[in-house]
Amino acid sequence: METAPLAALILLAGISIFLVIGAPISIAVGLSSMTALFVVLGVENGVLTSAQQVFRGINSFPLLAIPFFVLAGVIMNNGGIASRLVNAAKVMVGRTPGSLAQTNVAANAMFGAVSGSGVAAAAAIGSTMGPMQAKEGYDRGFSAATNIASAPAGMLIPPSNLMIVYSLVSSASVAALFVAGYIPGLLWVVACMIIVYLYSRSRPELRLSRKVGFAEGTRTIVAALPAMALIVVVIGGILGGFFTPTEASNIAVVYSLILSAIYKAIKLSDLPRILMEAARTTSVVMFLIGVSSIMGFVMSFAKVPAMVSEAMFSVSSNPVVLLLLIAVVLLVVGLFMDPTPAVLIFAPIFLPIVSAFGIHPVHFGIMMVFALSVGTITPPVGPILFVGAKVADLGIEDVIRRLLPFFGALILLLVVVIFTPALSMWLPGVLGLVAP
Repeated sequence: METAPLAALILLAGISIFLVIGAPISIAVGLSSMTALFVVLGVENGVLTSAQQVFRGINSFPLLAIPFFVLAGVIMNNGGIASRLVNAAKVMVGRTPGSLAQTNVAANAMFGAVSGSGVAAAAAIGSTMGPMQAKEGYDRGFSAATNIASAPAGMLIPPSNLMIVYSLVSSASVAALFVAGYIPGLLWVVACMIIVYLYSRSRPELRLSRKVGFAEGTRTIVAALPAMALIVVVIGGILGGFFTPTEASNIAVVYSLILSAIYKAIKLSDLPRILMEAARTTSVVMFLIGVSSIMGFVMSFAKVPAMVSEAMFSVSSNPVVLLLLIAVVLLVVGLFMDPTPAVLIFAPIFLPIVSAFGIHPVHFGIMMVFALSVGTITPPVGPILFVGAKVADLGIEDVIRRLLPFFGALILLLVVVIFTPALSMWLPGVLGLVAP
C-alpha cells in the first residue's frame, strides 16, 4: 500500500479504536497521528516532526486570548456577577407567560456572553434559577431543559473561545467572527423564548413574576450594567482598533477582577483555586490544539481533505445538498465529540468544499459553531446537558423529553442560518470587517 493511504487508514482506525475504548479525544488524536507518522517517516523522523507540529500549533499570539478569556470566565463565575444578571434579566423579560423561565434564557445569554462559556452559564444561572422556578410550580424537567437549551447561546455571542480556535485553522478574522455571531446567537435566544412562551401559555398555573416598579427596575439594571459593559469594552475596543483580541482578553481579566473586588465576592485566598481551575481548562484546550496540529500534518500528507471532497462531490454537486450533508455530519459529530477538537479536525476538511461554492469562511465558521453548539446539549457527550442536569439534580432521561421541542427549533434555525448568509455576514460587512 502507498504511504499516503496507509497514513490515512492508520489515523482513522487509531482514532476510532481509542474512542471506542473510552480514551480522551486528545489521546486518541495524538497517539493515532504519531503512529501514522512513525509508519510513514520512521520513528526518529516521526518524533521530531510530531514535536515540531505541536510547537507550531500552539506557537500563536492570537491563541494567548484563550487562557485569558477562560480565566475571565472563571472569575466571573465566582465573582457574584450571575445574581446581578439574573435580576437584570427579570426586569428585561417583564411579566410575560413563563417569565421565570424566560428570565433563565435571557440571563444565560448575558452570562454566556460575558464569560464566553456555555457550561459556566448553565452552572451559574441554573443553580440560581432552578430553585426559584421550582418554588413557583414549574416542572423541574422543563426548567432544566430551558437552562440547558439556552446556555450555548454564549458560544455564539462573543467573546467565544471556539471562534478563536476556528480562526486559527481557517485564517478568518477573529473580529469578523465575533461580530458575525451576534445575530445567530440572538436568534438562538429568541428560539428558546418562543418554546418557553408556547409551553407556558397552555399552563396558566405558572404565575407571572411580580410587577417591578420603574425605580426598582432602574436600580437593578444599573447594578448589572458594569457586568454587561464588559462586552462593550472588549468588542468595542477590538472593533475600534484600540487593542487586539489577545489584548482584549487581558483587559477582560483585569476588568472582571476589579468588578469582583467591588462586589466583594472574591477573596485573595480564592485566587489560587481560580487560577488552578482556569489552568486546567486551558491546558486541555491547548493540548488538543497541539496534537491536532500533528493530525493536520498527517491529513495533509495523506490528502484526506481532497479524498473527502471527492467523495462528497460524487454524492451530489448541488450546493444545497452538500451544505445539508455537512450540517448533518457536524450534528452527528457533535453527539460524540466536544466542539474544540471537532473544529480542529473538520474545519480543514470542509473549508475547501464550501469555498468551492463561494461560501465565506466567516459564514461557514458561524454555521459550524452553531451546529457543534447543538451537540453540547445532546447525549452521550454533551457537557452542557450533563452540567445542567446535575445542577437540577435530575437524570438525563428526565430532561431529554423536555429538550425535544428545543432541538426541533434549533435545528430548523440552523438551516435558516446556513441558507441565509446575511444573518452572519451583514454586521461584519457594515463594519468593514469583510469585503463586500
